[in-house]
Amino acid sequence: MGTKTLLVGVAVGLLAAAPAIAQDTIKIGVIQPLTGSVAYNGTSDVNGSKLAVEERNAKGGVLGKKVELVIEDGSCNPAKSVNAAEKLIQRDKVPVLSGAFCSSATAAVMPVAANYKIPLVTGVSSAADLTERGNKWFFRATETDALLAKSFAKILVEQLNLKKVAYIGVNDDWGRGGVEQFEKQMTALGAKTVMKDYFDHGTTDFYTILTKLRSSGADGVFVAAETQDGSILVKQKSEFGLDMKMFGVGSWATADFIKLTGPAGEGIYAAVPYAATMTTPKNQAFVKAYEAKYNEMPGKYAAAGYNAINIIMDAIERAGSTDPAKIRDALAQTDYEGPNGRFRFDEKNQAYGFSVVLVQLQGGKPVVVATTAVAN
Repeated sequence: MGTKTLLVGVAVGLLAAAPAIAQDTIKIGVIQPLTGSVAYNGTSDVNGSKLAVEERNAKGGVLGKKVELVIEDGSCNPAKSVNAAEKLIQRDKVPVLSGAFCSSATAAVMPVAANYKIPLVTGVSSAADLTERGNKWFFRATETDALLAKSFAKILVEQLNLKKVAYIGVNDDWGRGGVEQFEKQMTALGAKTVMKDYFDHGTTDFYTILTKLRSSGADGVFVAAETQDGSILVKQKSEFGLDMKMFGVGSWATADFIKLTGPAGEGIYAAVPYAATMTTPKNQAFVKAYEAKYNEMPGKYAAAGYNAINIIMDAIERAGSTDPAKIRDALAQTDYEGPNGRFRFDEKNQAYGFSVVLVQLQGGKPVVVATTAVAN
């Protein structure tokens, strides 16, 4: 064999080996909204996810390999999220998925994951019916809207002395579900519904809704909204001169929301699965690491990404394999201690054991008013 032939042979051999070297990581697919009106929150989830991987890789990774996140933008859009899942599964060969943030997007991805027999873990999507669909490949590592309503409606009614309540939510599965669950609980406690209205993702003008709110006679308003939409609504409410009590679910306790709303956010109550002011040792370590990396306090979505990816990495380690079916079985055996408590899954793959909190924004910080653990 001549020198030139030998060199060509070596080059071909190296090229053939390149994909194997490039793939010598454990891949986890991530679908989050990185564009659109929920991009603030999706980026926070990805940041928390990256921190989890960075910490695990610093300790040797999983099964002796580095973990690699393969991230796709689903924009909280069902069709785009399905396309993202197809790419991650078929092109990138990921054995497990984290996502897809908005409940409607996650609901669209769930049958795709089941069809390919790939586990899907969400740390965010809280529409109550997702874990009632019998999808054995889907796991929810967060609370449901129904749980938050049951946990905190009584405290809200008693502390805010609410008699007449208005409900405003983003017009998707999560927003409608949040309104439905809180209205159900508040009504049972004697509060009368005087208004109910919905808005689309990306809305920038809430004055029509606020005009209805002003004339509704409400003494309190429940809102289900994420950072961009919610901050605009809150600021326009303040400009409108409406000083009624406000409470809700969504991104109210996040650093982005507090920064964007400024003084207009003062006094808002929020029912959330996580606040940076929680005092557990695990949370104090998480907050310190997150602040050092991103120069801001983590919010519920950063914690959601951090928890979901840690739960997935633990499951892969327990499975001793990247076989999706083995990962699914290992996920069912989860016993993970996160910043906001201990996570395990019930027979419907709904997490329980961790804490949820009611906070009030005071002086630009989410002050914990009440805490409860999610029961099995």
